[in-house]
Amino acid sequence: MLKLYNTLSRKIENFKPLIPGKVGMYTCGPTVYDYTHIGHLRKYINDDILKKVLRANGFEVHHVMNITDVGHLTSDADSGDDKMEKGAKESGRTVWEVAKFFEDYFFKSVNTVNIERADIVCRATEHIGAQIKLIKALEKNGLTYQTLHAIYFDVTKFPNYGKLSGQKLEDKEAGARSDVFVDKSKKHPADFALWFFTVGHFKDHSMKWSSPWGEGFPGWHIECSAMSMEYLGESFDIHTGGIDHIPVHHENEIAQAEGATGKQFVKYWVHHDFVKIDKEKMSKSKKNFLKVDEIIEKGFDPIALRYLYLTGHYRSEMAFSFESLTGAQAALNKLREEIRSWPSFAEASAGKDFRSSDRPEGVVAQYWQKFLEAANDDLNIPKALAVVWEMVKSDIPTSEKSAALIEMDKILSLGLTELIGKKVEVPEEVKKLIEARENARKAKDFKKSDELRKEIKKLGYEIEDSSVRVKVKLADD
Repeated sequence: MLKLYNTLSRKIENFKPLIPGKVGMYTCGPTVYDYTHIGHLRKYINDDILKKVLRANGFEVHHVMNITDVGHLTSDADSGDDKMEKGAKESGRTVWEVAKFFEDYFFKSVNTVNIERADIVCRATEHIGAQIKLIKALEKNGLTYQTLHAIYFDVTKFPNYGKLSGQKLEDKEAGARSDVFVDKSKKHPADFALWFFTVGHFKDHSMKWSSPWGEGFPGWHIECSAMSMEYLGESFDIHTGGIDHIPVHHENEIAQAEGATGKQFVKYWVHHDFVKIDKEKMSKSKKNFLKVDEIIEKGFDPIALRYLYLTGHYRSEMAFSFESLTGAQAALNKLREEIRSWPSFAEASAGKDFRSSDRPEGVVAQYWQKFLEAANDDLNIPKALAVVWEMVKSDIPTSEKSAALIEMDKILSLGLTELIGKKVEVPEEVKKLIEARENARKAKDFKKSDELRKEIKKLGYEIEDSSVRVKVKLADD
């Protein structure tokens, strides 16, 4: 049985969906004002793993992800500027051009690390009606008030505010710099904007819509509540996000949704920890991030980044370094080379289910069970990966190992299935260099032989005596 740590209960629980056999899953998507970086990718890779583990357990998953393209201010506590407007000013583009450019870059980035796209991708700017409808429901229930600048949610009128983070209202005194916009008319520091008016600080805001209260644009928090319920219903199973979303964004989502419907919003809250670089959280604001393009330019396979992230638990902080990425690349290359000699997909899967192996001890089925048990233990993918290596190194017939690995890779998504049984095809240019090296060795011209070995290595191949294996060229090669 799948077990997940639920931020709401602060404990690991047996997973039981609201509707037997079906799972509604909402994952917080990007705010598309700047480049997606490799810190973000860890969160989306772990969302991808969760979805695929759910499927391996026989669940039908309906996955929804948002695109935030308006309303997310530079402070999560409704102060400062809209990040989209800020991105437009910095890049010299329109806000709409910024949203399109960085959304495209986001999907390009997640594609490089084998992340499957959500069933529904919903943009905040395309769901203004749903957000207005939700604000109306909150207004009807007496949970809002209006200032010159915005419509606010009154947190003092929602008794359970703080249940996700465990913080008390008196502890939520939100500080702000004196040089950023803050609405002085807010009744409580934790009150949050549902709708901003295009007046005062926001009078020149590019994105604006009509509403029953006046022209303006939605707050960031209302977007996720409205869109998730639009596609998954008033109550659904899983909501994921980064740990930074717990005290403000997700707390506010709960207040809005449950304040409007009176029903539990989300059953299981799953939160991912950060990637750090040089002992600091990798983030856009700190400008200390790396894009996936940059690691590719240094000679790394982006799937090595996915492999690296599989070696750490999603609820644990991970320190990124090129040394650790180099180790992940080496391990991935070793795994790839091992399976190239195994039977092909067709040979491995033809007419036989490895889970009901006819071998008396059923060893390969036991490895699959150990793998799935690890994955089901609050997504302990590092342990599941160790099971993969244990199986790979075992003396089980490769046809059985191949069939099991195909199933395992449906969760890991390292692209292993496509490599099984695929011998290395050496280009003619490299073959000629190998032949020249062999001739140099026979002539005992070891200096020439060594020069040719280095030349072959530069092309991404490495010679071990008379055999050749592919090796991705690393930055320090």
